[in-house]
Amino acid sequence: MNTSVPTRLPGGRNATAEKLLVAASELMIERASIEVSLSDIAQKSGVNAALVKYHFGNKDGLLLALLARDAATEMSQLEYLISQQITPSAKLRLHIGGIIRAYHQFPYMNRLIHYLLHESSMEAADEVSQFFVAPLLDFHRRLLTEGVKAGEFRDIDPVLFYTSLIGACDHLFFGRQAMSRATGVGPVTDEVCRDYINHMEALIFGGMLNGQMANGE
Repeated sequence: MNTSVPTRLPGGRNATAEKLLVAASELMIERASIEVSLSDIAQKSGVNAALVKYHFGNKDGLLLALLARDAATEMSQLEYLISQQITPSAKLRLHIGGIIRAYHQFPYMNRLIHYLLHESSMEAADEVSQFFVAPLLDFHRRLLTEGVKAGEFRDIDPVLFYTSLIGACDHLFFGRQAMSRATGVGPVTDEVCRDYINHMEALIFGGMLNGQMANGE
C-alpha cells in the first residue's frame, strides 16, 4: 500500500502553494496531529510564512485546501469505481477497503474533517460538505440502488449506510487515542488496517446482503 504524501496537486496550483501543502501534510503525519504552526510549515517548506495569507488567506484556508487536495483523489476514484463492469458487491468490497486505506494514508484527514466542520467557519463547513460529504453520499446512493436492482442488497437508507461506514472508519483513527488509554492498543499499523478492512467487510456484508446472497447462493 502506498502511504507516501502526494507531491502534486489537482487544479494546477502554483509551486509555492504546493510546497506549503506538502509540508503541512508531512508535519501532520510526523506528529500525528493537526496542531502545526505556520512557522513550522514555513520552515519545513522553505517558504515565507507570510505567503500563506497570499495563497490561502489564513491557516484555516490552508487546512481546507489540504483536505480538498486529498479528497479530490478519493472522489475521482469513486467515479471510476461506479463505472466498472463488476457486480455491486465487488464495488462495495473495493470501496470499503479504499475508504479505510484513504484514512490510513492521510491519518490527519479525520481530524481535519472534524475541525473544519465543527470548529472553523460556516464557509469552511459548507465547502467540506460539498467536496467530501455530498459526493460520498451520492456514491453510496447510486451503489446501493444498483445493488438492489441487481438483487444483491436489501433496501438500505444511504444516509444510514454512510453514517455506519464512514463513522466506523473515522472512529478507528479518531478514537484510537482513547482506546489506547483504556485498553493499551497500539497505533493503526498496516496490519491493523488490513484486519479492520476484513472486519468491516464481514460486518457490512453480513447485514446488508439479501437472504440468498448472504447464504452464498
